[in-house]
Amino acid sequence: AEAMPSSIDGAELHKTYYGIGNFAIWFLIFIELTEFAFFFVVFLIGKSHYPDLFYQGPTQLNTIAGMLNTLILITGSFFVARAVSAIKKDQRKKVLLFLWLTFIMGALYCAIKIWEYQWNIQSGFDSSTNYFFGVYYYLTFNHFVHVLMAMAVILWVIIGLSLGHYTSHHHATLESAGLYWHMIDLVWIVIFPILYVLR
Repeated sequence: AEAMPSSIDGAELHKTYYGIGNFAIWFLIFIELTEFAFFFVVFLIGKSHYPDLFYQGPTQLNTIAGMLNTLILITGSFFVARAVSAIKKDQRKKVLLFLWLTFIMGALYCAIKIWEYQWNIQSGFDSSTNYFFGVYYYLTFNHFVHVLMAMAVILWVIIGLSLGHYTSHHHATLESAGLYWHMIDLVWIVIFPILYVLR
């Protein structure tokens, strides 16, 4: 069998044979999605037991804040996709720009979410208000933590890029970071309608 170049690390080797990302990131995404799937099941069970609370719940949330955060995360996904595209062309300045823009989108999301929590509390709604708000806080705070994790991953990639670790032939870690961000975005796209819109 033909030997692979020694300069290719495990992530790049996996990409050569199996495509974007490595086993670790896909396994992590599977675990994360399983966790959120459990939360969604809890939500559905709660909705079946407390239909009135879950009918009124969305009307008591700040839909504008939820919509803004949806647009922000989608924009972040666009930026991280542009970063992955740019590294394939060795456009390092563009990669750095788009990664920082992705990070800023994450920071904006967190700022709006913190403001939204404060708005909820001032309106008299906290995690102990009723079952709907208990699930709301459980789901959204868990997602909030994952956004922070995604920001940390993006920052790690930015540092790696600044140190010259990524090129057009060596960027599997950057792609994996992009996949993780897209997963966080996808989960929110499910959370937003079931909490803020659907009754």
